[in-house]
Amino acid sequence: MSFRLTYATMYNPPEAMHERFEAALARVSAGLGVRHDLFIDGADRDAALYSDRRAPFDNALHLGSFAQASEADADVAMRAAQAAYPAWRATPVAERARLIRRVGDLLEERVYDIAAALVLEVGKNRMEALGEAQETVDFFHHYADDFESHAGYAHVLPDDPIDGVASHNASVMRPHGVWVVIAPFNFPLALAGGPTAAALVTGNTVVLKGASDTPWAARLLADCIRDAGLPPGVFNCLSGSGRETGEALAQHPLTAGITFTGSVAVGRHLMRQMAGGAWPRPCIAEMGGKNPCIVTERANLDDAAAGIVRSAYGMSGQKCSALSRLYVHDSVADALIERLRQQIAAIRLGDPRLREHWMGPVMNATAYGNYRQYIDELQSGGATLLAGGHRLGEGASGPVPLARGYFVEPTLAEVPPDHPLWQQEMFLPILTLHRYRDRDEAMRLANDTTMGLTAGFYGGADEVAWFHEHIEAGVTYANRPQGATTGAWPGYQPFGGWKGSGSTGKAIASFYYLAQYLREQSRTVVE
Repeated sequence: MSFRLTYATMYNPPEAMHERFEAALARVSAGLGVRHDLFIDGADRDAALYSDRRAPFDNALHLGSFAQASEADADVAMRAAQAAYPAWRATPVAERARLIRRVGDLLEERVYDIAAALVLEVGKNRMEALGEAQETVDFFHHYADDFESHAGYAHVLPDDPIDGVASHNASVMRPHGVWVVIAPFNFPLALAGGPTAAALVTGNTVVLKGASDTPWAARLLADCIRDAGLPPGVFNCLSGSGRETGEALAQHPLTAGITFTGSVAVGRHLMRQMAGGAWPRPCIAEMGGKNPCIVTERANLDDAAAGIVRSAYGMSGQKCSALSRLYVHDSVADALIERLRQQIAAIRLGDPRLREHWMGPVMNATAYGNYRQYIDELQSGGATLLAGGHRLGEGASGPVPLARGYFVEPTLAEVPPDHPLWQQEMFLPILTLHRYRDRDEAMRLANDTTMGLTAGFYGGADEVAWFHEHIEAGVTYANRPQGATTGAWPGYQPFGGWKGSGSTGKAIASFYYLAQYLREQSRTVVE
């Protein structure tokens, strides 16, 4: 198929993509309900405790039973990774890259089945799920290519200028050791697979912990890595709670580095832990966003409305890059609001297995309860609900009643500028709107946050440079109908945050990403 799937192109896929997905969904659904073990030292490993997982859109649909790793299991995984590290570090660059590409190839061969599992486990629609599965393929291929293009980050430097002496110099980047990857629920494959590929290709070994809500995705990744032929212990996969399993990994004496994606509170906790101990160790933390979009009086309002709706409500707002704060020039606010209302009303919401449904559920009962709480806080704080504001399901009927899932309405609210929810990441399909008259005031409000992940802009072509010069965000989009603040793809848009959204200032899949998994050794040899 010549169609190139990315988050920017997924809105008009060929019919064959739907046909292949439907076949995969039938295959995967036929195998639900089985037990999924841990993967340690090249083999499955039983756990003392297993947890049943059910689909977020239908609590009657049993997905399977998933191992819950104990502190002892985490220790076994870490020791297996440490034992495998010397040989993996010594594996030639070309061979490591070959194996990483092979993982990507297997992911691509299974991309429809994996996407079907993501729909069932996460509740995202089929195109979002296919996009995530393909994005993970591209991470493995991209990082293998990138590492080889840098010749393993080994550079010969000039000899010392000493007469009669041959003093040879070189800069060589070396891996750290056992790298822990802690993945989030919303992109449980891509944000597990991307850091894993980066850590492995650079010569580290990996212990991955999938999110407690989404252990299946991590296990599917482990199957591909196993089948690609990586040596035992080089990659290990655990599932379990962050409080027990995640803490055990973060505190383990063999942990040489961590990549974490999740909340600001947990990310900063891990950063403090990794800075302590006998010496500071690297912590690559991506910690969410409170992402703004500015719409000026010169914007194309049709493009703006399309991009705003896609970014605010895609995956039910459960993206760290989701648009949550909208600043609209007063002269075009009513016209834009009307367009947004029309597009929000047209959103098909329901069982994400069905092609016609663009928006599925939120992830769990906590998110479902938070939605009600935030709507109450908005209304009690003087906000005007322009669209949405209700949890769905009571009294619904059909093949999968909405009452059996965590369904909420996409919500647009005009909110007083001093309301505290302008500052809080809600991780839900709730978009707050404010009218402005002065462009510089809009920019001040857009930057009035401790986070700085993504930002969007719609306005005149000659206003774009002003936007880029003043916005405080690591990922920016100007006049993009495919998504106001969302849609980064490996090789096209590096993805990383400023301020409280990221710990390093380096972006995923950027020119600078792989070097974070390495440390430099300067070598001088005198003959």
